[in-house]
Amino acid sequence: MSSVAIDTRNWVPVMGLEVHAQLLTNTKLFCGCPTGFGKAPNTQVCPVCLGLPGSLPVMNGKAFEFALKAALALNCKIAAFTKWDRKNYYYPDLPKNYQISQFDLPFATQGYLDIDVAGRSKRIGITRVHVEEDAGKLLHDESGAGGESGVDLNRAGTPLIEIVSEPDLRTPAEARAYMGKLAQLLEYLGVCDGNMQEGSLRCDANVSIRENDFAPFRTRREIKNMNSFRFVEAAITREIEEQKEIYANGGTVTQSTRLFNGQTGEIRTMRSKEEASDYRYFPEPDLPPVRLTAAYIERAKSGLAELPDARLTRYLEQLKLNEKDADVLVEHKELGDYFEEMLKHGVPAKAAANWIMSDAQGLLKDRHKTLATCGISPARMAELLNLIEGGTLSRATAKEKVFPAMLDSEGKKNAADLVQEQGLAQVSDSSAIAARIDEVLKSPGCQKLLQDYLSGKDVVVNAIFGQCMKAFQGQGNPGVIRLQLEEKLRTLKGA
Repeated sequence: MSSVAIDTRNWVPVMGLEVHAQLLTNTKLFCGCPTGFGKAPNTQVCPVCLGLPGSLPVMNGKAFEFALKAALALNCKIAAFTKWDRKNYYYPDLPKNYQISQFDLPFATQGYLDIDVAGRSKRIGITRVHVEEDAGKLLHDESGAGGESGVDLNRAGTPLIEIVSEPDLRTPAEARAYMGKLAQLLEYLGVCDGNMQEGSLRCDANVSIRENDFAPFRTRREIKNMNSFRFVEAAITREIEEQKEIYANGGTVTQSTRLFNGQTGEIRTMRSKEEASDYRYFPEPDLPPVRLTAAYIERAKSGLAELPDARLTRYLEQLKLNEKDADVLVEHKELGDYFEEMLKHGVPAKAAANWIMSDAQGLLKDRHKTLATCGISPARMAELLNLIEGGTLSRATAKEKVFPAMLDSEGKKNAADLVQEQGLAQVSDSSAIAARIDEVLKSPGCQKLLQDYLSGKDVVVNAIFGQCMKAFQGQGNPGVIRLQLEEKLRTLKGA
């Protein structure tokens, strides 16, 4: 061990991430067991995922299709030939004592993902994407009472893709941005729900530091199984600090696998890091290789959903949304999908975006609801906005009376019926509006404003308009009222 202290304050971190994403199939990768979360331990198992003698795996075609879509969206090169391998290790949550994975011939390589950090775009290389099965989960009594430990094998055999990045990340913020962008992309594709709390998306980070961007890589340490974007950023930050401290004190970093405690912010070493040779990989004898035709790959490519970057560009360039609204609608896919459905029913894009982003959100938040849980379908919401756009209903009445009533009925009542039942239709008839304006102008409360206007104070027009709108109790068409009021005032002034 070196005893020479080193100034590491300006050393450069180097990071690569290995992300495991659970594919959204109904059944496991090599058997027909369901993949539902939260079921009673060991109730979703069979001889195949238990590794019992004589049982044989059969590949889930839908899982491979989902994996291919993810790899294509990550701009990977797709191999025409790939195979399965056995990765041997003796963990208590892996009943076969090996994991079916892919080793030397992964089906996808040499991809990339573009991220944005602090307004700067950066391309992160993707080394490989491969398919593998998940292991089970150990259950421990954490009460301190000395209870027993057990194993839940419901997850054993669940289909995963492992997405391995190049060591292109240089800051914890970049790592977090990469994870967020990757989770968003998988959600848009519909191949993974990205629920990190349920283990659908997990991250291992390989971290090292070096003197500068051109110095050779130094020994890395791996932080395993982080299940939140915040933990990824915090764990890498802590690991960098520890490695700097080791080198600063004249020590050396030993390759190892580590665990991060999100509650305490501490990292501890779990074991020395294994190499590929430790797993004694060999081809899986019970599964045939997979051959991908050009036609199959092209079908998968043509079936890809619109991805986040493409949706953002369309919102900005074609729909002319402002950048803030477009960013939010893309970042929160459920909002964007709701918005898309509203557009199918003839609502102008800007009107739909404004309603979703501003008018609707306050009432939904007060009721602890979202667009997805409020019970109002995009079609019925679109009907409400079309009443506004068509002049039948004022925006204020829609927001203050009709939309709350729709929420109260949990979407069972539509806007048109509520407007008719409560007599809320906006007054647009010119003669009716003219008569009401005359009443306002003759009212005692308006005489002072009217005299000010006639004496040259044009600014009071807005105050007079406000009194007219109040007289209509939100049911007058503001555009028609304004035009008629200004015409009457000009006539009075010229008399």
